[in-house]
Amino acid sequence: MRDEQPAGGDDSSGDPTDDLTHTDASGEVRMVDVGDKPDTSRRAVARGEIRLTESTIAAVEADEIGKGDVLATARVGAVQAVKHTWETIPMCHQIPITNVDTDFAVERDRIELTVAVETTGKTGCEMEALEGVTTGLNVVWDMVKAAEKDADGGYPDTQIANVEVVAKEKRALDG
Repeated sequence: MRDEQPAGGDDSSGDPTDDLTHTDASGEVRMVDVGDKPDTSRRAVARGEIRLTESTIAAVEADEIGKGDVLATARVGAVQAVKHTWETIPMCHQIPITNVDTDFAVERDRIELTVAVETTGKTGCEMEALEGVTTGLNVVWDMVKAAEKDADGGYPDTQIANVEVVAKEKRALDG
């Protein structure tokens, strides 16, 4: 019994304010009470990309970036971010992370990062997947910034883009 949802979620009423779960009747911010929800197996996948110059991509592939192995460092950063999402996003619950997969695709002008997160609990893990992607891509930027910087100290060719949740799954636990 798998419930797969598109990234946008479900808005059956047509009024987006009907689905604001992080505010009470008076508009005050609150954490959602998930105490009565049953534990379920959950998985979320997010992706994003960082656009870089071709020369920087070549240096990453040849392991010629002075700070070290860019993708290995970004992988560690992504996993750390997943585990600490509840500390940086105010209304996120602390959830037990049961698995994190990271996958990099190096293209001619970009590095794509996909992060899949799994948990067993009362709430989903899409924020953790997004946090893994954005932090992993920020780590790439930090690692390659000397190669990307122009004469004025800017980054005209460097851009983090297309960050999105691409899959969400929820299924009942056996037993």
